[in-house]
Amino acid sequence: MKTKLLLTILFLFSLNIVVAQEDAWVYFKDKPSQAVFTAAPLTMLSQRALERRTRYNIALDFKDIPAEASYINQIKNETGITVKAKSKWLNALHIQGTQADISKLLTLNFVSKVEYANKSINPSGKNGKQQKRLQKTDKLDSTIDFNYGNSTNQIQMLNGNVLHQNNFTGEGMQIAIIDAGFPNVDNFAGFKRMRDQNQILGGYDFVNRSENFYTGSYHGMSVLSTIAGYVDNQFIGTAPDAKFYLFISEDAANETPLEESLWVEAAEKADSLGVDVINISLGYTTFDNPNYNYVYADMDGKTTFISRGAEIAFSRGMIVVNSAGNEGNASWHYISAPADAASVLSIGAVNATGVIASFSSYGPTADNRVKPDVCAQGAGVYIINASGAIAISNGTSFSSPVLTGVVACLWQAFPNKTNAEIVQIVKESAHLYANPTAQEGYGIPNFESVFTLLNNEETEEILEVVAYPNPAITELKFKFPDQVTEMELVIYNILGKRIHSETMAKLNPTTDISDLPEGLYLVQLKFDDKIKTIKILIN
Repeated sequence: MKTKLLLTILFLFSLNIVVAQEDAWVYFKDKPSQAVFTAAPLTMLSQRALERRTRYNIALDFKDIPAEASYINQIKNETGITVKAKSKWLNALHIQGTQADISKLLTLNFVSKVEYANKSINPSGKNGKQQKRLQKTDKLDSTIDFNYGNSTNQIQMLNGNVLHQNNFTGEGMQIAIIDAGFPNVDNFAGFKRMRDQNQILGGYDFVNRSENFYTGSYHGMSVLSTIAGYVDNQFIGTAPDAKFYLFISEDAANETPLEESLWVEAAEKADSLGVDVINISLGYTTFDNPNYNYVYADMDGKTTFISRGAEIAFSRGMIVVNSAGNEGNASWHYISAPADAASVLSIGAVNATGVIASFSSYGPTADNRVKPDVCAQGAGVYIINASGAIAISNGTSFSSPVLTGVVACLWQAFPNKTNAEIVQIVKESAHLYANPTAQEGYGIPNFESVFTLLNNEETEEILEVVAYPNPAITELKFKFPDQVTEMELVIYNILGKRIHSETMAKLNPTTDISDLPEGLYLVQLKFDDKIKTIKILIN
């Protein structure tokens, strides 16, 4: 009997080895349909996304072309292979299957390589020292009733209130929150204002492949609250008038490499919709299967799938803001991916007095770059919690969106600045820019000084001619140079077609644009012997 039992156990053990599933990425060599898609850009990107490319002179390229559908279908039909996610940017599929079945894909003539999540399987792969699974330290439990005086600290620390006082509250900007779930955003009172003002443009649950994004973990809901929450006289997010897409890429119950691929899918969707800013309050270093764990050497901004995706997101013209991580007190105390990506604005956490939070993860990156980049309040920060109440919480998960909202307001004020210019000047405004530290990076940015500097630059650049608001909705107003009493105004669409002209008098420096479709326009102003052209976005 004991012999039979032993044989049975050995058989089941060997069977388990045979059917063990591996996560991997399969990369394609080309995109045969590139010419077809290039000739019809609106099949890849929305009009708003194309206008962003035009505004910042970003050409369409190979990465914008969808992965070849025939290749995807052929992979799906391969025995034992399950396709879990796809990326046009990286021209790859996230797949699951046995090592034997996955290795057969290399015989397909359109496959360039296969990369296993378990690096020991890859050619020249090595098993790094495995790190203990990280404990998520964001605390969403309410501890103190909200106090209005304290609630203002998280924006005043950044001087973001100066932007609000100048009527830059995120209006016209679009932000994608890619997170673990958004339950009760459609019900809680703290989000009523944004619902009433139609600020939620849509979303998607990539984990469950579902149109219902008001589900999952409350983490994403609380993250959103720091930007968009609004309770009159009690709580105001940092960009209360922005519009939002809510995407779920994080499976709160599991930690797997698939979540990286789902995040890239969500970022690609955000790009196609024309989103301006992405917030990521997520980070990856260890997984349920320790064979997939990263080591510090992988935190170089180039190794992980999600960091490579985040870099491409930035190259498309978006600003990507990411929490640095909550592992400052752990044995692994470093930043996580994609906070290691060079172009990502990675955010550490400080307390209400500006002192670094002990849990905030350290840099530098494995290749010795400064990370985190800057800090915002993430200890004792006010959020809307899982009960719908205003509460105190902790985590870089919240310092990141606090700063995301202020960045969106800044970009609203200066839409002609590129994402790289905005990110760089935010870093330069921080209090430790001359002497960054491993845990604080460049420190706490000062958006008042940024606003003043850019405002002065813009005034000089346009010879005292100011067109506002920008983005505009129904009317466009102008500030004239002191010596000018009238200007000739001509509006062109992005194709160069003249669609409106008039003589603008200083006594009534306003033109009605309510009949113009949403989009990017060129406004040409002629006065004296000068001609000035300004880009205007109409929402």
